[in-house]
Amino acid sequence: MITPAFELTQDPDFLTIIIKVPYAKASEFDVYFEGEDFKFYAKPLTLPGRIVEDGREKASYNTDKGIRTFTIRLPKEIPGQYFEGLDMLTSLLAPKKSRSAKPLVEEIAASAELSEEEEEEFDWEIEQTPYEESAESTLPLQYRYGFGNLRSGVFQRLQDELSDVIDIKDPDQTPVDERRRKRLAAEAAKFEPDHYLADFFEDEAIQHVLKYKPWWVDAHKKMIALQGENHQEHGTHTFVVFSEEEREQLRKFTNKSYLLDKRSRHHVYLGLIDILLAYCYEICVNEGDKNVESSWNVRKLSATLCWLESFTSIHDVLVSFGRRVLCYPLHRHFGLVTRAFNDTVMILQLGKAAILKCLLDIHKIFMENDPAYILNDLFIADYCIWIQKTK
Repeated sequence: MITPAFELTQDPDFLTIIIKVPYAKASEFDVYFEGEDFKFYAKPLTLPGRIVEDGREKASYNTDKGIRTFTIRLPKEIPGQYFEGLDMLTSLLAPKKSRSAKPLVEEIAASAELSEEEEEEFDWEIEQTPYEESAESTLPLQYRYGFGNLRSGVFQRLQDELSDVIDIKDPDQTPVDERRRKRLAAEAAKFEPDHYLADFFEDEAIQHVLKYKPWWVDAHKKMIALQGENHQEHGTHTFVVFSEEEREQLRKFTNKSYLLDKRSRHHVYLGLIDILLAYCYEICVNEGDKNVESSWNVRKLSATLCWLESFTSIHDVLVSFGRRVLCYPLHRHFGLVTRAFNDTVMILQLGKAAILKCLLDIHKIFMENDPAYILNDLFIADYCIWIQKTK
């Protein structure tokens, strides 16, 4: 089944859906809508609010400039209601129903107690349990990693690409605490005082890139100004605009849900911050332009990606990122560390749309670099889908 290109807009009383169908005939269209369901031909959408069929609905078919678009204007059941997340296209698509023998994810009813949409506000204080020594015979044969620590055995099948993607050897047989010890030892061995001092005293190039302002700086200023004028908070998402290429990326993802316990969600949130920090460094030092080192910068500076690290505190995330900036890239200056901190805070404050836009860019960077695409399968694609549904 092919999902056509589509976009959604709204006013206080109507939801408008614009669908591009360049190779279809108007007589072949089949439209059904009721409540939160909208079906065009054979691909349904699950809407973030309810619509109603009351005679005010309208549809038009436009063939201007050779681009055929089908525009459907649907009345809202509750006039004035604001539909959240209309730009989160993946989350609107019908979920995939087929499951493998051992699914990583499982779709559950919206009323289920474990629904992420109904979770309480995230608690950053993770529950800790005393360490207990385990007998060697009881240890798992393979250790887990990836988004939510849901994967294992991946690198056993990809030994040739292993050294070009991550720094740890044999991750399937290496527990998390041993990965961390090896990472810290590798960072300590890599630190070069002369390189650090040279960048500290001869910092003209670094001061130049620190003046660069990525798109989220202006978006954040507009958001703060709007909040200062006591405007409605839900308008902030309009400051983050997705390109047609990014919308196409979203349509290609499969809509699915993730069953994560409290500890796994904690790791996922902290891993997201770690990845965003590395991305912000890359955008700053290259002033928004991508080059052959972009993929290396992002994965090398993120211990989540490079060492399959599972962080347990935000302090550890920030320390890890700072250490890696001062050990690995061309520019090793603490000003770049604090700049990445500030940029990541702005992205998080802008909300899910800003985070998703950054993740889509990372996904594109890795897709264009072989074999970094493996990290998309392990982390980034799942983050792109998950962030659209989480709160």
